Amino acid sequence: MRLALPARPPFSLSSVVRSHGWIRLPPFGEDDGTGGLTRIEQLDSGHVVEMLIQEATGGVTVEVEDELRQAERDEVARKVKWMLGLNQDFAAFYALAREEPKLAQVEERAQGRVLRSPTLFEDTVKTILTTNANWAGTIRMAKALVSQFGDPLPVDPIQHAFPTPDRLAATDEQTLRASARLGYRAPYVLELARAVVSGSLDLESLKAAEIPTAQLREHLLSIKGVGEYAAANLLMLLGRYDFVPVDSWACRVVSHEWHSGEPVGPTEVEAAFEHWREWKGLAYWFWDWSYKSKA
Repeated sequence: MRLALPARPPFSLSSVVRSHGWIRLPPFGEDDGTGGLTRIEQLDSGHVVEMLIQEATGGVTVEVEDELRQAERDEVARKVKWMLGLNQDFAAFYALAREEPKLAQVEERAQGRVLRSPTLFEDTVKTILTTNANWAGTIRMAKALVSQFGDPLPVDPIQHAFPTPDRLAATDEQTLRASARLGYRAPYVLELARAVVSGSLDLESLKAAEIPTAQLREHLLSIKGVGEYAAANLLMLLGRYDFVPVDSWACRVVSHEWHSGEPVGPTEVEAAFEHWREWKGLAYWFWDWSYKSKA
């Protein structure tokens, strides 16, 4: 099966894939032969497939070796559109960025889109795995969750889809601590999965929720394990850029950029991008931190 999906210009698959570290967390991957984005995905039918996504004129192509029913084809298209933000419009952001030397290349590079998972459930779990952990630890935990709780790809059982909420809800905290080594995050992931399965938390509805960003943020903050940094990160993935995902890295680079290396906190980080208003998270994300290798 092969699909061709258009993208609102400007678009660069490479810019989306390299927008942040999600590409290194399974079931995302990179195809060695084509350089395309790969994804092991469990469809609503239960069918586990491997998608190969490559850039094409005006958008992307999606290839799946299996024969899919029309409903499955539609689901693949819908999920890829969301993952890559194919319909997102950054014209207003680019207009502002043209006036800022530190963002002068974002339009030329077609930056703005941030790679996201097909479901907000997966993105929330992965964001929780980034809290109070180094990046190597986040990768390890994500790999363990996928390999131990995700359904395998039939033609290559070593590869797995991301575990469904039902699969994680059916386990227990001890297993998540022992098998996936999630540590204190185990009860948060378990409670999240069970809330989604029970219907008490409808994460997917938040993708299209027509509510103010501040209200959406409060909703995210009500999820156990989601603090201010995690909420801002999830808002970015939802296409809301009103908050900066402040972590130790953000404090370090803002300190170097505007405070002569003096220690700063979340207040100073937010203030540095305040004039970007609804685009401030995106301005921070794609700012030219060219000195960073020396920081």
